Amino acid sequence: MKLSIIIPTYNEEEYLPALLESIREQDFTDYEVIVADANSEDNTIKIAEEYGCRVVEGGMPATGRNRGAEVARGELLLFLDADLVLTDGYLRDAVEEFESENLGIAITQMIPLSTRRRDKILHEFANRFMILVESIKPHGAGCYGILTRKELHERVGGFDESLDFGEDTDYIERIGKISRFRVLRKPRVLVSIRRLEKEGLRNLAFKYTKSTVYDFMGKKVSAEDLKYEFGHSKKKRVLYSVCGEGMGHAIRSGVILDKLTEDHDVLIFASDRAYRYLSSKFDNVHEIYGFNTVYEDNSVNDIKTFVKAMKTFPRDLKENLKLLYRIARDFRPDVVVSDFEFYASVISNMLRIPLISIDNMHVITQCRIEYPEKFRRDKIKAAAVVRSFIVRPRRYLITSYFFPEVKNPKKVSMYPPVLREEIMNLDPYYGDHVLVYQTSRSNRRLIEILKSIDRDFIVYGFDREEVDGNLTFRRFNEDRFFRDFESAAAVITNGGFTLISEALYLRKPVYSVPVKGQFEQILNALYLEKLGYGEFHEETERETLEGFLGRLDVYRRNLEDYDGGNNEIIDALKRAIDECSRGC
Repeated sequence: MKLSIIIPTYNEEEYLPALLESIREQDFTDYEVIVADANSEDNTIKIAEEYGCRVVEGGMPATGRNRGAEVARGELLLFLDADLVLTDGYLRDAVEEFESENLGIAITQMIPLSTRRRDKILHEFANRFMILVESIKPHGAGCYGILTRKELHERVGGFDESLDFGEDTDYIERIGKISRFRVLRKPRVLVSIRRLEKEGLRNLAFKYTKSTVYDFMGKKVSAEDLKYEFGHSKKKRVLYSVCGEGMGHAIRSGVILDKLTEDHDVLIFASDRAYRYLSSKFDNVHEIYGFNTVYEDNSVNDIKTFVKAMKTFPRDLKENLKLLYRIARDFRPDVVVSDFEFYASVISNMLRIPLISIDNMHVITQCRIEYPEKFRRDKIKAAAVVRSFIVRPRRYLITSYFFPEVKNPKKVSMYPPVLREEIMNLDPYYGDHVLVYQTSRSNRRLIEILKSIDRDFIVYGFDREEVDGNLTFRRFNEDRFFRDFESAAAVITNGGFTLISEALYLRKPVYSVPVKGQFEQILNALYLEKLGYGEFHEETERETLEGFLGRLDVYRRNLEDYDGGNNEIIDALKRAIDECSRGC
């Protein structure tokens, strides 16, 4: 027999059929296929047997390849990963070029299974790099078609099973020292971009660059050094998705993910501002499309918001679900966690993966809240949105600074607000200025009122950097914002949950003017006033604002006993992940 094709596998039911079908369609027929399986928990073995493969016991990639080579009957050995697809004539072209060039070891050039221009450019760069250095140092990253002679495999003792990363490059290098190495020019193999999608370009590029540099320096690098996973990890796998509207969801999720990623495998999806914020802090963040609210004069414009959403919804739905489905299929999450992100809920229900909701929004639907009758219409609208965004989660973890009665304690639990470490590390005091933070730039009337009051105001949210009388406008800078927050006499803001909860932790009285039509903000402001921590106003008026500033001592006394400085919800989330992964 001329050729033995050896494929190590672990839970490859989604990818293996395409590879085996591409092998079956080759015009070269003098081969056998050996699948070395590492105790797959899906239909991998059944699929391999249906295609007539010989199945042997595998393990980690190096082990699987060696076990396959031990039983191989072919003169030549071709090692393939399970997520490849052979191009037409691949086997014929590979064997012919290998033998005509009198090679001992060879690797194949790659074509990505992607239509994205970026992916094509990256893989072509990798091809050219491998060709450029082939005469300097035999090299190959990833088992994208390693072809060698069985006698040489046995002579060097096969793949080094003590290596958990770079075992393929080590193998090529050792055989290359006793024979001729070449990057095959004609045959190319189609390669999956699933690891690129899973880990992100920056993270994966760093890992392969570091491993290549170490290799050329003659140093070994381990999978642990690179935080490289093979799919055999015992950690719970979590798909975590974050709403990009505003910054509250992103800030909360940043704190939670910082702890969750310590002992869980986590893939993060976010849109808009949340994506930009989280991708600056974590490597494995993927961007999706999100919904955006249109504000005008400190009010939600429902019609324009709806029209804007419908213009892009068909594209957003298609692209988001395609990305989430493909990655979830490969990553195999134990649970999906959503911080009020719509598409995570959809993919959870599509793939029947347990969903955990963690946000402050579900206080609207899962608690017995009190509010004036005039806001009933806003409440009904908000409840409908909340229910449509997050569908049938197994657990609701609600974060809040007010604690109304929970309707279903078996599924719903409430916790104090999630706080950034930077906030908890501040040493707050009452300075002379009042901090102003606005969700949108549409509240122009507020600026005129502030100018008429004999007080210094530091204003964020208008994307300006200037001093205008008693107003100091600042573009957002986290460190400078913390300093201004730390020394503020009080806070003027909309009804955003995160800023209010951080202000309360710092014992800063709050003057809240929620965005009109945003019931969640209205509810936050109502309970803020009910607890005596500040005031709720539907409009900003000079008289009410001056009255608020004259009563700061009262609100400061009320805040002395406020206790909102713990992140116990993180431990609760870990328990929920563990319970739901076992069938909660």
